[in-house]
Amino acid sequence: MKANAIDERPVPANDPLLLDNQLCYALYAAAHRMTKSYRPLLDGLGVTYPQYLVLLVLWETEGLTVSEIGRRLRLDSGTLTPVLKRLESAGLLLRSRRQSDEREVEISLTDEGRALRARALQVRQAVMCQLDLSEPEIRALRSDLNRLIETLSAAG
Repeated sequence: MKANAIDERPVPANDPLLLDNQLCYALYAAAHRMTKSYRPLLDGLGVTYPQYLVLLVLWETEGLTVSEIGRRLRLDSGTLTPVLKRLESAGLLLRSRRQSDEREVEISLTDEGRALRARALQVRQAVMCQLDLSEPEIRALRSDLNRLIETLSAAG
């Protein structure tokens, strides 16, 4: 039992409004710590965490449109466009009008952007070492989180 700060009555551990009982807080805190663990490693690559996510998508499939990258990352173009512009300024990608439909902007990696992938492997390995989880545990956690994302996406 914890003491209630308002009137000093004990609060039962199963109280649904205890911070420690909030899934949203656990996810928020875990995401914050995960991003923080990546920051110094990504500084060595010269990219931010959002830029790294864009690069991950492009290392997987190059030549995507802004909207395709946005769908993959679940980001709107207003959030994504400044990230893409900074990556272009850094010489890691190129933005060009798609020949089949000039209304669409296609994103492709530069040689420098492709070469950064090898160094990014070391970043992932360093973060995985910090987690102290096995690959099967990581896959299971990722699977659970993906299911949660899909459930919440379907809910609206």
